[in-house]
Amino acid sequence: MTQPRITLDSSKRGGRPCIRDLRISVYDVLEMLADGMSEAEIIEDFPELESADIRACLAFAADREHKLYTVAV
Repeated sequence: MTQPRITLDSSKRGGRPCIRDLRISVYDVLEMLADGMSEAEIIEDFPELESADIRACLAFAADREHKLYTVAV
């Protein structure tokens, strides 16, 4: 599954997956969610983000997890 909101650019954040060419990485968003921040709190702190960006991060992580599990089996 491809996520058009998730971009890879070797010149940003060490090539980590980021949101729409911003300097906010998928990991950053997932870490904020894991720390208990709500979607509204994340968007309040980073108004350039949209709800769809946060869902795209979750979908990206789920897809990556699925691929890791598939390879490991």
